[in-house]
Amino acid sequence: MSQSIVNRATFESWIVPREPRLQTRLRLFCFPYAGSGASVFRTWPDGLPSDVEVCPVQLPGRGTRLTERPFSRLAPLVQALAQALIPLQDKPFAFFGHSLGALVSFELAREFRDQYGVLPVRLFISALQAPQIPYRRPPIHTLSDREFLAELRLLNGTPAEVLEHQELMEIMLPVLRADFALYETYMYPPDSPLDCPISAFGGLQDRKVTQRDLEAWRDQTSRSFTLQMFPGDHFFLNTSQSLLLRALSQELRADL
Repeated sequence: MSQSIVNRATFESWIVPREPRLQTRLRLFCFPYAGSGASVFRTWPDGLPSDVEVCPVQLPGRGTRLTERPFSRLAPLVQALAQALIPLQDKPFAFFGHSLGALVSFELAREFRDQYGVLPVRLFISALQAPQIPYRRPPIHTLSDREFLAELRLLNGTPAEVLEHQELMEIMLPVLRADFALYETYMYPPDSPLDCPISAFGGLQDRKVTQRDLEAWRDQTSRSFTLQMFPGDHFFLNTSQSLLLRALSQELRADL
C-alpha cells in the first residue's frame, strides 16, 4: 500500500464528515468540547463562506470512532493529530476550538510550528481561559460515577435526558472521563508566542470562563488579538451560533 493511501485513510478517520469543495481557499479545522464530537459542527458549512472547507475533528471514542479508546492525556493526542492532519496542510488553514477543543487546537498549533514549521493563518479560541492561567476547579475525572454525574449536571453541558439514559451513559462515561482528564492533567509548558493572530470568543453569562480569562490569550500571540463576547453561557456556540458564524465569516474573509 502506498504512503499516500495510508495518509489519506489516516486523516479521513479524524475528519468526519468532510465535504471537499472545488473552490476551497482555506480549511477550518473544528475541535469540539468535552464529551461531544464532530456532529457539533454539522451545520457550519451553511453559515460560512463557500470557499471555506469545514473540517470537523472526530476524536476516538465517539461517533464513527465509538469502538476506539479515547485519549486521556493531551500530548499523545496532539502528536497523533499532527501526524494525521499534516497531509491536509497543502492549503491555508485555521483552527477553531471550543472549551477543551480550544486547548487541543492551541497545542496542535504549537506542535505544527515546532515539528513542521507551519502555522494556521488564525487560531480561534472559544470559551477557554488562557493556558498560562492555573485550572481553578477541583479535578472530577477520578470521582465515582455518582459524583461524576452530579458534577456533569452542574456544568450544564450534557442534556438531562442523556444523563438519565443509563445505557447511553455507560457508553459515554469513559469518553467524558477521558476528556476531563485531558484538561485536568494538562501542565502548561511555557514557550514563545505563536506567530499567528488569535481571535477569542466568550459567553457573557459564562461562569466558568471570564472576559479577563479570555483577554489573557493576548500573551500567546506575537500578532494581532481580538475578543468578542456573545449572549449565552459556556455553550454559547449552540445558543448564539448564527452570531458566532457571522463573526467567524468576517474574520475568515479577511484572512482569505
